[in-house]
Parts: sequence; structure tokens; C-alpha cells
Amino acid sequence: MNKREKAVLPLLLKELRLPTINRLWEDFAIEAEGKGWPCPRYLSNLCEQEIAERHRRRLARHMLESQLPKAKALENYDFGCVKGINKAEVIGLASGEVWISEGKNVLIFGPSGTGKTHVAAAIGEKLIENGFRVLFNRTTELVQKLQASKKALTLPSALDKLDKYDCLILDDFGYVQKDELETSVLFELICERYERKSMLITCNQPFKDWDRIFLDKQMAVAAIDRLIHNASILEIEAESYRRKQALKKMKKTGRKKKI
Repeated sequence: MNKREKAVLPLLLKELRLPTINRLWEDFAIEAEGKGWPCPRYLSNLCEQEIAERHRRRLARHMLESQLPKAKALENYDFGCVKGINKAEVIGLASGEVWISEGKNVLIFGPSGTGKTHVAAAIGEKLIENGFRVLFNRTTELVQKLQASKKALTLPSALDKLDKYDCLILDDFGYVQKDELETSVLFELICERYERKSMLITCNQPFKDWDRIFLDKQMAVAAIDRLIHNASILEIEAESYRRKQALKKMKKTGRKKKI
């Protein structure tokens, strides 16, 4: 390669938006020459690096935009301490196969402190790794944003923006205030995504108590009907992890005082 070609190539690669190839082509050229690679092998190796780097950047970008809580990996969840769910079942959901493409839902029920958020976030993380776009929200926070959009007459636009996510995770669904404006926008969200886009919901209240969430009983029935249609339902049975940790800490502190 002459000096002119060596000077022009980086400019061409920059114009084509191939930063990884631009960064590596010279080192790979030296290696290719030393090992006697044919041109197709040299070029394919550079392309593989570019594709891998683009995938890494896209994964990092989607993970950041998801707003998933930190340190909630599937590998860190202790399935041995709970009943009602098993690791194989959760791993199957985390693959996203079938249920995401068909706009189905996953509902996770269980008492407070039993790891519902952890399981939901862990599934969300794996979904992103498998190429899906995910958004995590505390239900009350999302509802307040949608309520503000409705007052500003921009609710359709706000719902459209959520449409780009393959799975919307609504954590702590049961803490929504029993307010007409809040429950109405929540119901609109459920209807908007019904059979099109998936939702993953965590809730500490069983269906029979959802009249505490929705002001109108008919709205509660309609919301449940849409959410459970072809949904996967996980019911965690366990003692509160946070309570157990607090008791352990109290016992440990008590021992130290006796000493």
C-alpha cells in the first residue's frame, strides 16, 4: 500500500462509519501479511470485529436506557429459598421466545420482600442480551408521567414512545393510588399494549384485591382479563428476605452486646 492509499483509507472508513475497522485495519494488515492470509479472510476478520463492536455498543445502550436496577442478575437469585417458581421456568421466560413476539405478559405475585423485583429485573436483563428492548419503571412513577401527559393532551404521543419497547416492566403494581385519573391512564396503557407488546408486572396483591387499585370494579375486571390472557403467572411463596436479613442483623448485634 502506497502513502496515498494509506492516507485515504482512514478517511473512507470514517465516511462509511466503520470506526472499529478504521482502528484495527493496520494491525490486521500486518498480521495478515505475516500469516499469509488471503484478502477475503483479512476482510472478513475486520468485518467480524466491526459487527461485534456494534453489538456490544447496542447492548450497552439498551441496557442503559432500560433503567433496570443494578445487581439484580439471574445468577444472584436464590431459587432454593422460594416456592412457586423454578430457575428453568424463569430462564425460559428470559429467552423471550414466543411470549415477547406474541405480545403476551408475565405476572409475578408474592409478598413484599420475596424478590419479585429481582426476578423481573433479571428477566429484563436477559431479554436485552437476547436482542429485545426493555424499560423498567416503578408503576406509580410511570402512571404519574402518563397522567401529566394526559393533562397536557399528549398521552397518545407518550404511549407511542413506550411502543418501541418490546417489554415494559411495571414494578410494584399494587402501590398505584386509587385515584380516577391514575387508574384510567394505567388502564389505557394496558389496553394500548394488549396482544401487541408485552408487559411484565410485579404485584403483592392478588387479583381479588385489585379493586383497591382500580376505582371502578368493571375496569379492574377488564384490566385483569387483558393482562392474564395467555399470560405466564408466577407466584412466589417465601418469607420476606429483607425481614430475615433484619432479624439476622438484630441477633448478631444482640450477641455482641452480651459479650
